[in-house]
Amino acid sequence: MNGEVIEEFREEDLAAVTDIYNYYVLHSTATWHTHPLTEEEMRQLVFTDNVKYKTFVIKDGGAVFGYVSIREFKPRDAYIGTAEIGIYLRKDCCGKGLGGKALKHLEKYAEGAGVHVLIAIISAENDGSIRLFEKNGYEKCAYFKQVGHKFGRHLDAVAYQKILD
Repeated sequence: MNGEVIEEFREEDLAAVTDIYNYYVLHSTATWHTHPLTEEEMRQLVFTDNVKYKTFVIKDGGAVFGYVSIREFKPRDAYIGTAEIGIYLRKDCCGKGLGGKALKHLEKYAEGAGVHVLIAIISAENDGSIRLFEKNGYEKCAYFKQVGHKFGRHLDAVAYQKILD
């Protein structure tokens, strides 16, 4: 690694991104989907008709190492300046600085798109993601008890936010 680029998601990235995401579906509480997604289901998550919301992939030598997305927080007019973000890296790429680079890219894009606040909703037991967001200036702003259920148990979620301007 070190020659990585971050570029807008394209159809050709769909299979790799679906595989990355489905690893977390099957083996972790990083996502709360309980069944592996098909490529069509993933397509609905990563593509949007609204030009403000996008997904970007992290690549090196053509290989997809992960992706980061910015999407609508809530479909209400008052939330126009708020967006939700998510990041998923290939398991073997975690802890190598890619997440921080991807967040910086996404924040720059968000500012240009008129986003004022970014929010990440994270499984409370996902220490790696929590560290990533805290290291990059996000603050914990909410704790939701037992709002999810996966692997036969209830799960807590935390919300982290960053005010951009």
